[in-house]
Amino acid sequence: MRNYELNRRGFASVAALAAAGAVAPALWAQPRLEKTNISIAVGGKAAFYYLPLTIAEQLGYFKAEGLDVEISDFAGGSRALQAVVGGSADVVSGAYEHTINLQSKGQQFQAFVLQGRAPQISMGISPKAMPGYKSVADLKGKKIGVSAPGSSTNMVAKLILSRAGVSAGDVSFIGVGTAAGALTAFRSGQIDAMSNTDPVMTMLEQKGEIRIIADTRTLKGTTEVFGGPMPAGCLYAPLEFVRKHPSTVQALTNAIVHSLKWLQTAGPGDIIKTVPESYLLGDRALYLAAFNKVREAISPDGLFPEDGGQTALRALVSFDPSIKADKIDLARTFTNEYARRAKQQFKA
Repeated sequence: MRNYELNRRGFASVAALAAAGAVAPALWAQPRLEKTNISIAVGGKAAFYYLPLTIAEQLGYFKAEGLDVEISDFAGGSRALQAVVGGSADVVSGAYEHTINLQSKGQQFQAFVLQGRAPQISMGISPKAMPGYKSVADLKGKKIGVSAPGSSTNMVAKLILSRAGVSAGDVSFIGVGTAAGALTAFRSGQIDAMSNTDPVMTMLEQKGEIRIIADTRTLKGTTEVFGGPMPAGCLYAPLEFVRKHPSTVQALTNAIVHSLKWLQTAGPGDIIKTVPESYLLGDRALYLAAFNKVREAISPDGLFPEDGGQTALRALVSFDPSIKADKIDLARTFTNEYARRAKQQFKA
């Protein structure tokens, strides 16, 4: 049992309860949190990409860890990241590869619990806008919707295009969000193709409105696109924040791993009852169909695959010459220290 420093008032309270025989063993093991009010920035919270975060919030898992969490939702992951870089949020719930991008620019960020073991991003074209589509090369000169410029949906689109000899400068990327706005932009013809997350992509797919040309919603599809395991949604923060607030980071990790454990056995009815009604985009059946498509992409235990960093680095280097592989220290971009403890606690 770990011995944590208790402040005098807390110690007196615990001592009094112990004398009365009313203290539960768990109370003694509760660490003192360095920071209890935490702001998390997220880009498109209604997407399945962030479902573990939503579950932790809705089921009170953050509060159970002694945290008062405020979640701010932005149009895309890159904007959520800007909130932390600018100091208006403490932690990002977003794509792991941003930690590599940031390090290449001299900023040290570290991911500490994995939410998704596959990006859950698919890319598709509009048969209405591009009836003669034959290959990715046909996207040259087209408008491609992404959640936000610089986000993970943008990264996947750049990767797919680069492999077909199409550079980012050959297309126009347009930020459309990850919910109703993305559906409207696609259906109204504002964009010719889209790289986005579920449930939006499945909703378009099931109605025959989109033709999927690349898919990372499954582990198999992710390996085909990236050539290996690709860590996706996670909680990450400035490395200095992680080092200064280990107990707080552990509490955040515990809440997410608790939600991952819940998601392993949750049924369709459980999901519908737990997520906000607005997330369903007016169609419960399609929402659940989309969930079934991405279910295996959700991490079971919060642990990063040890070779996942290399996969992400290879992908980024392939289309971004500003990132030099030999200058990146992957060991600083993620840690499994906190997730291992949470996995043991929740038997995830």
